[in-house]
Amino acid sequence: MAKKAASTSPKRFAYERELLGRGCTVIAGVDEAGRGPLAGPVVAAAVVFTVDHITLGLRGEWKALNDSKQLTEKQRERFYELITAEAGLQYAVAIVDVSTIDRINILQATHHAMNEALAKLSCQVQHVLVDGLQVKSLRWPQTPIVKGDSLSYSIAAASVLAKVTRDRLMHAYDAEFPGYGFASHKGYGTEQHLAALAQQGPCAIHRRSFAPVRMEQQELF
Repeated sequence: MAKKAASTSPKRFAYERELLGRGCTVIAGVDEAGRGPLAGPVVAAAVVFTVDHITLGLRGEWKALNDSKQLTEKQRERFYELITAEAGLQYAVAIVDVSTIDRINILQATHHAMNEALAKLSCQVQHVLVDGLQVKSLRWPQTPIVKGDSLSYSIAAASVLAKVTRDRLMHAYDAEFPGYGFASHKGYGTEQHLAALAQQGPCAIHRRSFAPVRMEQQELF
């Protein structure tokens, strides 16, 4: 990545730069995708930018990196390519399946996925930037940031990896379990999904612990 004066760097490395000033050089952003859907896994990703990325700033199309929900599908796919190909950047993804979600609940499953993604990184993380509220079970020092995926490039990159990974899984599930529309709604409780659930009942990737699925399952018997 070509060098650029720090004074022109985007503000979305502000949290990372503050940590650099405190001596932390390996800072991970972590985020998840799939807490709310009625079906499918929850996915978490962790991303570590290099010190040069943080101090010199991002350039070109990288500067548009943002919360995955604020990007189009095409933009997310492009950033996924950029993130996974960038020299020096470290990343990892963790997937927690439906059976685990139903067994330990979605919040604990999400936190488990975050811990797993961070543990899979090939570097020794010193501090974690978390989107949202504090994660008590996190095994690293952390800074929770409300709406962090739009305020930190590290979290935004993690949100893109998590979202694209999960969307691709749901596309695959759409072929395996036809009739539910997983490729379009990704498992969320849309009108289309609820109608299909009422007609066909839950399939193997539906979360039995979620109220709409549980109610439909009870009605079947």
